[in-house]
Amino acid sequence: MPANPSSEPRNAFVAVSPDEFFVQQIAEHQDRLFGYVFSLVGDYSRASDVVQETNLVLWRKKSQFQIDQPFLPWAFAIARFQVLAHVRDRGRDRCLLDAELVEQLAQTVQQQSEQLDSVRVALRQCIEKLSPASQDLIRRRYYRSTSINDMADSLDMGVSAVKVGLLRIRRRLAECVEARMASDEMIGAE
Repeated sequence: MPANPSSEPRNAFVAVSPDEFFVQQIAEHQDRLFGYVFSLVGDYSRASDVVQETNLVLWRKKSQFQIDQPFLPWAFAIARFQVLAHVRDRGRDRCLLDAELVEQLAQTVQQQSEQLDSVRVALRQCIEKLSPASQDLIRRRYYRSTSINDMADSLDMGVSAVKVGLLRIRRRLAECVEARMASDEMIGAE
């Protein structure tokens, strides 16, 4: 890991130490890491065990993490090896997975994860294009999990008006994301 992560383009982490940055990355991606492992082992308890082991291995290997590279693919690769070790260790148990199947599933899940990252980037860009009032509705409902009734009360609007407003915003966002994804695919095909 470089000694000075602040020289990297990730401006959100300018004031943190490399260890703090690493811990932030682990914490930020815990849900996706769990989802990845769960998709491979198909059992909540086993997935929890593998994720704990993965977190330990990530921490032990933190010096190998390249701060200018995306964290998640690196973490997925380590998690995949932990799943394979789990399958190997559980070989005597009744386990429906074998190493080859885990590899195939891991590849599929990683491809889907990369596609999800593209959708997230496109969605962020589309949200930035919304009017401030629409961005406010999105923040209240989906970032802060404010109920429709509470939003209606605080905005002095009817519940139906809030629902219709959110529906229209979601439709605009869906169209915008689809257009951006199609545009990115066309650029990638050139």
